Amino acid sequence: MTSKKTRRFEDVRPGEALPELAIPITVPLIAGGAIATRDYFPGHHDAEAARALGSPHIFMNILTTSGLVQRYAESWAGPGARFGALKIKLGAPNYPGDTMTFSGEVSVCDADRRSVEITLKGKNSMGNHVTGTVALVLP
Repeated sequence: MTSKKTRRFEDVRPGEALPELAIPITVPLIAGGAIATRDYFPGHHDAEAARALGSPHIFMNILTTSGLVQRYAESWAGPGARFGALKIKLGAPNYPGDTMTFSGEVSVCDADRRSVEITLKGKNSMGNHVTGTVALVLP
C-alpha cells in the first residue's frame, strides 16, 4: 500500500476512506517490535511467561502498535507528508496467528494549516485492537 506519490491537501476531502491494510500478526512481529523499542516485558517475547500472566500467548506492545498506525497513515499520505499528532487507545490484544486490518477515513481538513486528521481503527478477530486519530500536514 505504500504510495510513492504524496497526497496534496487540495485533493483530500473529509469522509474520504483510506484503503484497508491487513497486517498478519506473527511472533517475530510482536517480539521484534518489543525488542526494537527496548520493551523487555516477558509477555511480549516469552510465551511461557505470558501464559503465567493469564494470556494465551505473547501479545503486542503499544509502541509496535503505534508504529503500525504511523505506517498505515503515512503510506496513504505519501513520503512528502509530515506526521503531526498520534492519539490512540488500545482494546483487544494482538496475538500471533491473527490479522489486524486497518481502516480509516479523513475526518477533518484544516486549510489554514494544510493539515488533515484521520480517524482509524485496527481490528482483529476479537474486536478493535486500536482506535484513534492521526494528524498529518500535506503539501
